[in-house]
Amino acid sequence: MADLAKRFTQNPIIKPQDVKPSSPELEVIGAFNPGAFSYQNNIYLLLRVAERPLPKEGVVRIAVHDSTVDGSIKLIEYKKDDPDLKFTDPQTFLYKGRAHLATTSHLRLAKSKDGINFEIDKFPSIVGDSSLEPFGLEDCRVVKIADEYYLTYTSVSPDGICVGMMSTKDWIHFHRHGLIFPPHDKDCALFPEKIGNNYFALHRPSGICFGGHNIWICRSNDLIHWGEHSCLARTRYGYWDSDRIGANSSPLKTDHGWLVIYHGVNEKKIYCLGAMLLDLENPSEIIARSDEPIMEPTTNYEKNGFFSNIVFTNGHLEDGDKLTIYYGGADSVTCGASFSIKEILSFLKV
Repeated sequence: MADLAKRFTQNPIIKPQDVKPSSPELEVIGAFNPGAFSYQNNIYLLLRVAERPLPKEGVVRIAVHDSTVDGSIKLIEYKKDDPDLKFTDPQTFLYKGRAHLATTSHLRLAKSKDGINFEIDKFPSIVGDSSLEPFGLEDCRVVKIADEYYLTYTSVSPDGICVGMMSTKDWIHFHRHGLIFPPHDKDCALFPEKIGNNYFALHRPSGICFGGHNIWICRSNDLIHWGEHSCLARTRYGYWDSDRIGANSSPLKTDHGWLVIYHGVNEKKIYCLGAMLLDLENPSEIIARSDEPIMEPTTNYEKNGFFSNIVFTNGHLEDGDKLTIYYGGADSVTCGASFSIKEILSFLKV
């Protein structure tokens, strides 16, 4: 496998212990998968901060966002010997048949002048505040369209995993647009400009029996109401992306086409990054797709963590030929790496 990434020597640049818990009753277990953007001559990350309640003997505790009190966290306890309690993996369990998350996530800003050393806000920047988001917000993508920043993120509740969206011009006041894709859907990346008369988005609906975990494309005239959905790219049997795929951050416009960095997972649950190129005028058409990943988990901080063997990005910054990505390592820490856009395009043989 090829690995085109030039990792920061300072990696990981943000660790869970660098982040202050949002409540004295919680501990931070992950600070990862950040959106990235530039604003007022600073580089910002919008971190996904995963927290869980401090352990208490004899009970399982979960934290949920209380929609009746803005920004409030409510703790719920279940006895460990309760026969209605069933664990499915380290992150999820069922109680009386209803799904629960062992962790809850919020979004938190971190600011930097050099893109390496970040000052992290002491309190959550954006939290789940409705019945649609009691388990929080995850994996936010940020894209600037005209003079406004648009945030697409995973909205998590017992009723399903959806795509929510909000927008801001000043990073102080936010307009919540609600859910733009119903469950089960995630990995939504907006194109940074209109193509013809429409906005376009990539997203990843998931089929239960048929369909799998593939990348879809759709269009809109207002960024709120989406239609003309079609499957853009599918998993490939026997390849590094055989189990599931999903879009990462906003597609990059190049002279050759729209460059999409995406993640792929194989049957061993190893998360890698790949690339594909879409037609500039018709982004539903794939020009090229990488047969091998452009980045795979190789370091200790990518191979060992809350979930192992993961590199996952939903934030990048472009500076000429240099593409800097900020990514999550093993669902635990935030790291950085740079690529040459020309090298990626050459890897795609275009």
